[in-house]
Amino acid sequence: MTRLFVFMTFFLSSITYAQDVIYTGFFSSKALNGYDTVAYFTDNQPVEGNAKFVTEYKNADWYFVSQQHLDMFLTEPEKYAPQYGGYCAWAISAQNDFASSDPTQWAIVDGKLYLNYDRDVKEKWDRDPALHIQQADANWPALINK
Repeated sequence: MTRLFVFMTFFLSSITYAQDVIYTGFFSSKALNGYDTVAYFTDNQPVEGNAKFVTEYKNADWYFVSQQHLDMFLTEPEKYAPQYGGYCAWAISAQNDFASSDPTQWAIVDGKLYLNYDRDVKEKWDRDPALHIQQADANWPALINK
């Protein structure tokens, strides 16, 4: 029983401290839950990607609606990938912590994509995105390197 407790404590603590650079959820390898990250920029809306057009980047699978979007991403992945690995931008800013994100709660600010947890959190983000970006940019390096 003691071994099980020690194993579970070690396992759970590694989950809470070791975060992937790209948010994919617990049981998936899909970045942005399979939404096409290029579409936010080209279509100005979230669009679900297609399994025909997929690539691996930073240990996550990225889905796209077309070969053109896939090629655009491959040429400039940092331009299209969401900030803070697709984790909730408000949580990185205001809580200095990780939280999942909803790919339908998004914003592009100064040419960069930001995702948030849900509609309520997105409203908090929208009140002062410049402040949240400043705080999140300061928090992110130490947070991701824990």
